[in-house]
Formats: sequence, structure tokens, C-alpha cells
Amino acid sequence: MNARQPVTGIQPADQASPATPESTPMPPSPLALPQAAWEYGVDSWQRAILFLDILRRRGNESAEHERGGMPPVLVFDYEVLIDGRNLPKPVNYALLRIVPPEAHPTDPEKRPFVVMDPRAGHGPGIGGFKADSEIGNAIRSGHPCYFITFYRDPCPEQTIEDVARTEGSFLRAVAERHPDAPGKPFVVGNCQAGWALLMLAAAAPDVTGPILLAGAPVAYWSGVRGRNPMRYSGGLLGGSWLASLTADLGNGRFDGAWLVQNFESLNPANSLWEKLYNVYAKADTEGPRFLEFERWWGGHFLMNRAEIDWIVQNLFVGNHLAAGDVHSADGKTVVDLRNLRSPVIVFASWGDNITPPQQALNWIPDLYESVDDIVANEQTIVYCLHPSIGHLGIFVSASVANREHTELFCALDLIDVLPPGLYEAKIEDVAPGTSHLDLIEGRYLVRFERRTIDDILALDDGRDDEKPFEVVRRVAEINQHLYDTFASPLVRAASTEASAQAMREMHPARLERTLASDVNPWMAWIGAMAPAVRDARQPVDDDNPFLAMERVMSDHIVRSLNQYRDVRDAWQEQFFESLYATPWMAAMLGMEAATGRAESPAVTALRKEVADLRRREARAQIGEGTSLDAFLRILAYVTQNRSAIEERPFNLLRKLARENPPDKRVSLADFKNAVRRQSYVVTLDPEAALQSLPQLVPDMKERRRIMVLAHRVLTVRGPLETDWLARYREVADVLGTDHSRAARGEEDEA
Repeated sequence: MNARQPVTGIQPADQASPATPESTPMPPSPLALPQAAWEYGVDSWQRAILFLDILRRRGNESAEHERGGMPPVLVFDYEVLIDGRNLPKPVNYALLRIVPPEAHPTDPEKRPFVVMDPRAGHGPGIGGFKADSEIGNAIRSGHPCYFITFYRDPCPEQTIEDVARTEGSFLRAVAERHPDAPGKPFVVGNCQAGWALLMLAAAAPDVTGPILLAGAPVAYWSGVRGRNPMRYSGGLLGGSWLASLTADLGNGRFDGAWLVQNFESLNPANSLWEKLYNVYAKADTEGPRFLEFERWWGGHFLMNRAEIDWIVQNLFVGNHLAAGDVHSADGKTVVDLRNLRSPVIVFASWGDNITPPQQALNWIPDLYESVDDIVANEQTIVYCLHPSIGHLGIFVSASVANREHTELFCALDLIDVLPPGLYEAKIEDVAPGTSHLDLIEGRYLVRFERRTIDDILALDDGRDDEKPFEVVRRVAEINQHLYDTFASPLVRAASTEASAQAMREMHPARLERTLASDVNPWMAWIGAMAPAVRDARQPVDDDNPFLAMERVMSDHIVRSLNQYRDVRDAWQEQFFESLYATPWMAAMLGMEAATGRAESPAVTALRKEVADLRRREARAQIGEGTSLDAFLRILAYVTQNRSAIEERPFNLLRKLARENPPDKRVSLADFKNAVRRQSYVVTLDPEAALQSLPQLVPDMKERRRIMVLAHRVLTVRGPLETDWLARYREVADVLGTDHSRAARGEEDEA
């Protein structure tokens, strides 16, 4: 090769081919950057006007909402059935019937749904302020739906006990309206309404069906180190006295805006920047969604001092509910959560920093030492954990409403008849090739996996970090007594309704809305200019460099505020532990080193005696029962070691039950009682339960029919597995039937 000849595909620089337009970019125009700056300047100015107009509308809507009596922010029509303000013991609660839209008529014979929203500072309606919501899903499923609402101002001298008594009467009224329903009302308690519902169901077990606690804190001391700083607030503020002071300054009424401010302080990046920047950045489209949510979030409600004192002292600081230390006003009746008879469904999320899963679930190990204890108490508890949704997303997210809430609602009757025990609900996509798709309600497959108390405890990083809260409780009691004795009389004497109203109006959460409304004359030009800006809108291109700089700056602000939050939370946690976790503080208060509360020996002995009595009664009745009892005992025995229960076998049973003549159909309540009896008998003494089966079904023809039916139900998921098949054959041998013929019976009958 000629040394002077270039290598193929490579040319010397002096012989390079001229560049084509495709291979060499055109140099930027000298006017490109000024043009981009001008376009961004116009866009940002227009967005600023639209953003301020959205805030102006928020202020106006807040004022209008308050003038209208602050009704619930429901998107559904409703009628007031019972107004608690007109009862002999008035409370500011009311029972509403949701009027179903024409497209979704409800069936009065279906189980009614009742939604209770939290009275945690903001107003009612979050459970139904969208079509895709708890109420929306219930209505689309054909269930009659009711809503327990509340008004802004509490009735004079009303207490938490008065409210609970009234809510119980509401639920009885709902049940009376649906005498043909298959069970008592299903009740949803959102957030703070969850503990109220739990107390109601324990104090009056006859008024509720299954209950759903959605994002509801019950074990207030629980949490994970480094993640859940809100639980330290009571200790850092010296207990409950500050809530009492605030209520006294409010002329006997506590302003819920302070509770909302506490929630917002958990995430300063969102409260101070992200929420508003998102509206500014999407000023063309974000207004309706923002205003819809803010109408609820900014509707601040009031509580009597007696109510906020009870909540803070018994729950936030005292954590008395799970310990069984909550007493009635007469000091005699104790609210014991072991009195629950309705299935309890707990829905929590790992992304919830207000009610973390530990606070939603740790009341279970506080009450029960083991699953055997739960079974002996005839209690069914189901929990479902979302991987990431935030606290408000549990109630307002359309994705959660259309998945978790919908599927749990669809599986409600199954949950109601689950054998006593502890379960975790798993909601999964239906796998390709899944058999019996006609037996799956909804879009997903729901199964309930058996869990133990250790599984609940494993969700926490240990419970030693709860011991210092015993010291906090004692400090709070001392500070509360000092405040009530020396300061409260002076504050109450100096407070008037005029001063209380002025203080409420000056609260930052209200003031920011008032100053941005038409009450402020400086906002008049915003309202006049906004329509013209919308007509002349010139949004900037998404690749504008100045828009990119704006987003980078926003991200930097968010990161900075998040770093501040992390440092603040870490410092608060360290300060809390250095103050309350040290032996000297407990010693100074006359307490022994905090070791947690222990149940009294008398209560322990009583509960053991009750459990023993149930065991003796079950053993005495082990040879008694009907064909239904025998059938359910067979299912319980064959599947005794099964780790999960899913919906398809139960839905097959319902389908078969509907095929029976009306006079032979079994009610859901009778079926539930039989399931509880037989599952407990099998758990208590499997061998005796098996050997006594012939006493329950003396007729051989009936035995064969039951075995064929059992085989049909057991094989919904597929052929009998090895251990199930062995147990099925054991049953067939005891009953004297040919197990192979029984296994073929379904095909023979067909």
C-alpha cells in the first residue's frame, strides 16, 4: 500500500469533505437566548397572575364555605336523616343518607355502608369528595351508603362520650332501615375517626358489622426511630396543658387549625413550597384540583375543651385505649377492646408519616399474646399494608380507592366469616390462566394469609423506645394539674368570645386565605386581569433553558427544606430521649425505671378464666351439630395447615347457596357462627373433631353429599395437594365413604 494513500474511510484534514447541514449543527442565533428569556418572562408573568387568581379564588371559596355553614365536601347528593343537635343530649353530629345517582341505583337488601370522617381539625367529606372514593365505590357496588358528618361548632358541654353514644344510635337507625340486609352495617373510620369507631364497636358490639380502620392511629407511642417524629410532640411540649391553654384562649373551644398546622409541619418542603409551586408551575390546569382539596383542608372546625382534653390526655399522650384504661364519665365502665366481636380491618401504609403501620397495628400485640389468644376471644383481624401512599392518599387517592378499598369491599362477606385469627390481605393481579375467573369479584384476586403476633412485632424496630413515654405521661399529668389549678382560671376569666374570634381569624392558616381574597382591595386587579391573561396565554416551550433553571431552583429549595426537616427531627428525637429515657427523670418523679405497663393480675386471671370456659364449652359440644357444621368441620380439618384463604371457594359457596330453595338457605350470620364454632373445635382438638364427625351426620347418603360438596370447594384452586388429599382421605375413612368415589362424585353427578 502506498504510504501516502489514506486508510479507507479516513481522510487527511486538508482533503476532508465539506460538512453537510445534517452533520454540522447550525450555530445558535445571537437572538436565541434573549428570545428564550423574553418567552420565559411572559410565561412566568402570566403564570404569576393565574397563580394569584387561584389563591384569590381559594380565599373567596373559603369565606363562602364558612358563610354557608361549612357543609361536608361531598360530591354526592344527600339528605339529613338525624340531626344530633336536636337530640335530648345534643351533639354537633348528623347522619346523612347518600342519594345514589340514577346510573347506580342501590339495593336496600345489601349490607349498608357507613363512612365516618375524622374530626381532626378540618371538616367532613374526605371519604366522598370524589367519584372514586370510599362512598363512590360502595354506591357503584349497589350498597346503600350513609355518612356521619359534623358541624363546625360543638354543642355546649358535649363530650367524646356523648358523641360515641350518638354515633351508636346512628348505626342502629341504619340497621333498622335495612332489616333484610345480610349483616349489620359495615363502618369505615378514617384517621382519627378510626379510634372513635374502635371504641364504639368495643363498647356496643351489637351495632356494627365489620369495621375498617383506614390510616387510624391507635397505639400512639409506637413508631420507628428516625422516621416518626410526630409521636415526640407531646413530650417536647410538656404534655396536654398547651391544648387546654389554647382552648381556654378560645373561650372554651379549641381551634382545629392548630391540629392541621401540626400535620403540615411534618413536611415543610411540601407545606412551604412544593404545594404552591406545583400550582404556579401548572397554573393552566392545576387550579380545580387544588381548590377542590383546599376547600376541605382549609375548613377548620372547633372542639370543646373537654373533647380536646380527652383526646390528648387519653390518646396522644396517655395512650390509654390499647391498655384498657379508658373509662366512662362515671368512672365505672372500661372500654376494653377485647369486647370487639366484629371483624376488624386495618389499612395502613409505609408511606404514611402521620399514622405509620406501627401505630395502626401495635394495639394487637398490646391486647393479645398470641394468635391462640385471638382465636379464644373469637376475634378476626385483617390488615392490609400499602407500600408507599401517604396519609391523605389513603382517603383521597383514586388508585387506592379503585384497588385496595374496592377489593376489600368486594371481599367483605368473606372477611365477615373468616375463622377467628390474624390475617394479612394480599391484593394481586389475576395471573394468566387462573381458573374459575367467574368466582373472582373485582379486577384483582384477594387472599388472606395467616399471620402471627410475631409478624406484627417484626414490622417495628423493637418497642423499647416506647418506655420513655410512661415518663412523658407522668410529666403531662403533673403539668396539667398545675395548669388547671393556677393558670386556667385566670386565662378563662380574661377570654371572651370576641377575643377568641379575633385569635381564630389571625391564625396563619386562615389569614393567608383572607389576605388573598377579595376582602383585600389589592387583590381586585388580579381578578380583573386574570381573564385577559387566560385569553392571551403564551406558555413557554418545555425545553426553555430558563424554565429548566426554575425547576432546578425549585428542586434545590425542596432538598434544602428536607435537610432542615431531617436535622430538626433528629434533634427532637435525641433531645426527647436525653430528657425522658434517662433514669434520673423517672427517679425524680418517683417512678421506677420505665418498663412499660403491665396488665393487672385480676384482669389477667379473669381473661384466662373466660378463655378456659370457652374451651370447656367447645369440648362439651364437639359431638353436636348439623350437616352444615359437619361440612365446615371437614373444610377446617382438611385445610388446617393452609397458610392462606382466598375468595374463590367462598364465592362458590355463595353461588351454591343461592341455588338452594329459599327455605333451605343459610343466613350469613348462621354461617358465620358455624364457621367460628367448627374452626375453633378443629384448632382445639383436631383428632376428636375428626372422630366425632359421624355423630353429626348419621345418614350415609348425606355423608356422601357433603364429601362431594367439600371436594368441589377444595378443588376450586386446583387438584388436592398431597397433605390435603391425605386429610381428605382420613375424613372419608372416618365417615365410611369411598374417598375415590367422593372425589369423582362431582363428575358423576354432572
